[in-house]
Amino acid sequence: MKIEQFEESLRDDAPPAELNSYLKALWYDARDDWKKAHEIVQDLNDRNAAWIHAYLHRREGDEGNASYWYRQASKPFPTGIKLEDEWRDIVTCLM
Repeated sequence: MKIEQFEESLRDDAPPAELNSYLKALWYDARDDWKKAHEIVQDLNDRNAAWIHAYLHRREGDEGNASYWYRQASKPFPTGIKLEDEWRDIVTCLM
């Protein structure tokens, strides 16, 4: 799947079945279901999940919590980067 197909799937009522948990979380986030996205990543324990977790808390406005998760992901806190751009970067990286 390419990023364009992923973005097109956001019009559907459910994420594509072939998406892994990371991409499902980002799909739900893009559909404004922060809670579902967070539920998915909070049960995963690796750097990719930590990166998504960080992004979600940054989006929520909780910079302290986001900073913790960026450190767990070994990523710098993104200053000057729009949330939409970071979302696209994460999706692209995890495809």
